[in-house]
Amino acid sequence: MAKYERRLSGNFDEISSKIENEILSASSTATLEDETWFRSADSRCAVKVFERYSAFGGNRVSLTVTIFEDREAITVSGITSGGSQALFWKVNTLGEETFLGLFQKIVDSL
Repeated sequence: MAKYERRLSGNFDEISSKIENEILSASSTATLEDETWFRSADSRCAVKVFERYSAFGGNRVSLTVTIFEDREAITVSGITSGGSQALFWKVNTLGEETFLGLFQKIVDSL
């Protein structure tokens, strides 16, 4: 499992849309598996789970994206999972690292 987090300023909806659109357009096998949204008086949160096929690993990997907005800023987090082929420990995490690298590139462009 790999993780990337960053605090941003900007428009919550635009950041959410850009992340989703760029992930889905970067790979023909990428899908948005599900999402959920939460809102309170002072904050809101979106959680989106993406999945894509990793040709190198011959399996699917997932990326869970959390976008949280409060009064101070927007925090974006991406955590990858899957892709390993070992029974008791993780090997061949290239698919996860590549998926997270794409997420990091998108977030760093915001």
